[in-house]
Amino acid sequence: MVENIKSQMRKGILEFCILSVIDRKEAYTSDILDALKKADLLVVEGTLYPLLSRLKNNGILTYRWEESSAGPPRKYFGLTEEGKRLLEQMNAEWKSIRDSIQLITDNQ
Repeated sequence: MVENIKSQMRKGILEFCILSVIDRKEAYTSDILDALKKADLLVVEGTLYPLLSRLKNNGILTYRWEESSAGPPRKYFGLTEEGKRLLEQMNAEWKSIRDSIQLITDNQ
């Protein structure tokens, strides 16, 4: 049961975390996966690619191709203006939720 709860909580914040990673600088898929792994949010490519495609199709992300000396061209993702606005809203909501949870858990 704990693993299911943990999984559901992570799914709920995954989009927010991905947008936060891309906000720092344009990111290649493996860069995103590495940042999530370092934060102990293990995500597989099969989960990430559809999410990135959906965000791009919704006008949240943009991408550009860059030639690579180590193989095929790489797709680098960046935030659109709409994506930046969405991330600002997500940050505000995250802070509000975090503060609310802190109030509840501190008063146990």
